[in-house]
Amino acid sequence: MSQGVRTRPEGSGQPLSEAYDTALLDLDGVVYAGGSAIAHAVDSLAVARSGGMHLAYVTNNALRTPDAVAGHLTELGIPTGADDVITSAQAVARLISEQVPAGSRVLVIGGEGLRVALRERGLVPVESADDDPAAVVQGFGGPDLTWGRFAEASYAVARGVPWFASNTDLTIPSGRGIAPGNGAAVEVVRIATGKEPQVAGKPLPPMHRETIIRTGAERPLVVGDRLDTDIEGAFNGGVDSLLVLTGVTDGAQLLAAPPQHRPTYLDADLRGLLTGQPEITGTSDGFRCGGFTARAGADRLELDGDGEALDGLRALCAAAWSAAGEGSCELDGGKALARLGL
Repeated sequence: MSQGVRTRPEGSGQPLSEAYDTALLDLDGVVYAGGSAIAHAVDSLAVARSGGMHLAYVTNNALRTPDAVAGHLTELGIPTGADDVITSAQAVARLISEQVPAGSRVLVIGGEGLRVALRERGLVPVESADDDPAAVVQGFGGPDLTWGRFAEASYAVARGVPWFASNTDLTIPSGRGIAPGNGAAVEVVRIATGKEPQVAGKPLPPMHRETIIRTGAERPLVVGDRLDTDIEGAFNGGVDSLLVLTGVTDGAQLLAAPPQHRPTYLDADLRGLLTGQPEITGTSDGFRCGGFTARAGADRLELDGDGEALDGLRALCAAAWSAAGEGSCELDGGKALARLGL
């Protein structure tokens, strides 16, 4: 497990599927987008699984049940059982169950995934602030969640009922683009009440704890597309991470990442699970990966050489993160990224 301030992506002489016993995979932007499998995901996961790697799917989306998620993955060609799916609904239900008596009523603002998770923990979902709830829980409810549900949550929270949120992701990827996520809905209730919820989902510890409890992973690798949830969650849990560039993170965000958002490894897509990772070496002229050398100039990041674009990005990350130390790199990397087509 990596510790301290990361100043460059790490290399691996082994395929990652052999170096780690369990892949903790995000779903949206990693395995699928808009319900359709992302290129290379199905085949890559099949090879990793056949080699003995345990695959667990960890999602901040609290809308669907583990059964529904597993069914969807299986339809995509990724055989999955409900026990292989861990959701923020499960994490927040455990968090609530530790703070209210068994059998308590919980006002649900969200979808079926939350209701199933609450029942699993011996809690009773209710629909109204007038049902005497012991807690309010808010999770992604999809496009059919009505404005009145936010009002119902606000009434209860304003009365002093403890408020919990499955996660606070402001956006969620879809087949048509980036849509508002549960965090945007949480903001509505926060504005109306002036209160703050307890949050369970990535990147916070309750989600990592739920994942380890349910998978029993000893050498986990977090695989995600978001710096502020997947990668920060791995950082908070003290485990390694692989960022794939199939979701919301772009090159500029990666170069500017503060320490808690810097992944251990970087690859284009889930094929990165099946390979080793190249070493990035520091030289008197900068940082070298493959055929590229990157360095921090007076006001911008500079890149020389040629080869695979990913190697250039890895070298640029090393130059940017090393220059930034414990902060965020403010050097202009636009020209170097454009040269890589990123």
